[in-house]
Amino acid sequence: MEVDLLGPPYESQTLELGSDDEGPVVATLVRRRADLPAPSRRAVLWVHGLADYFFQTHVADFFTDLGYDFYALDLRKHGRSLRPYQTPAFCRSVAEYVPELDTAARIIRDDHGHDTLVVAAHSTGGLISALWAHRRRAAHLVDGLFLNSPFFDFNVPWLMRRPVAEAAARLGRRQPYGVLRLGYFPVYGHSLHRDFRGEWSYILAWKPVGGFPIRLGWLAAITAAHRRLHRGLSIDAPVLVGCSTRSYRSAQWHEAARRADAVLNVGDIVRWAPYLGRHVTLVRIDGGVHDLTLSAPGPRAALFAELATWLEAYVKPAAAAPEPAVASRAADPAPTPAGTGRRIDLV
Repeated sequence: MEVDLLGPPYESQTLELGSDDEGPVVATLVRRRADLPAPSRRAVLWVHGLADYFFQTHVADFFTDLGYDFYALDLRKHGRSLRPYQTPAFCRSVAEYVPELDTAARIIRDDHGHDTLVVAAHSTGGLISALWAHRRRAAHLVDGLFLNSPFFDFNVPWLMRRPVAEAAARLGRRQPYGVLRLGYFPVYGHSLHRDFRGEWSYILAWKPVGGFPIRLGWLAAITAAHRRLHRGLSIDAPVLVGCSTRSYRSAQWHEAARRADAVLNVGDIVRWAPYLGRHVTLVRIDGGVHDLTLSAPGPRAALFAELATWLEAYVKPAAAAPEPAVASRAADPAPTPAGTGRRIDLV
């Protein structure tokens, strides 16, 4: 590994993945070791969302403080892995990401000697990682899965979500690089980046304020992935699904966008979470934004508190792993202490 663009203690490694119709393809694995007297046997792998990459060093701080070695994967055609000749964030199937996830897991487990692996994935990365964890369940690669506002359905009216999306997806198989023109939606980006109304600094060429153009081939891939998830998965590791308590639906700026998910319908996340497997916990963070780790300090602290509790309760070293629990569906309980949102176990 070489020194990453973030500087020490971050290192990165390029993963060669062959070629596709645009040329050579790579992914990038970033690492930061926990500061422990002896090498950690526990690791977490962060997987970003659409039009995104790893820059959230405070997330690495959280995990390394808990004794986890931290890894992040910039998927093909995203962030560190994006090449000038490539279409940003494009894929024809989410199965295209299986090789880099497999390779990252092999490096973390076999080459670097970790026997516990948690995958923490955001938005589209959450959809991709959930399907990968289901696909690789027989190999027991994942000991815990944290899905941060996962992209489980399109945040559009039913007519756009089903008949129109299906028709566009069929067209996408014939014209994969065709662009679906939906307009410009900068609200979420404006709420994050410090050049606008946010507190965060990141590379706008890799995480544009309005995202990258939506390609028809990508739409076909995501439509197929949603259809598979909606049939139900069988992820055998404990899953924590986190989302905000509310969505923000306007294309115009309002201060409410600072305390809501301005990208997805959180009701869709709640609806589809039970379809992931037999041990799913849902936590809703009051005041959380789409990437919960980029929320205001209060909701962000609440998320990390919930995540630490879940890790301690359900994610153990391989030799001491508890029997999988089968949670029962329950009514939504009264809110937990201020800021933490609501937690509920789902079947």
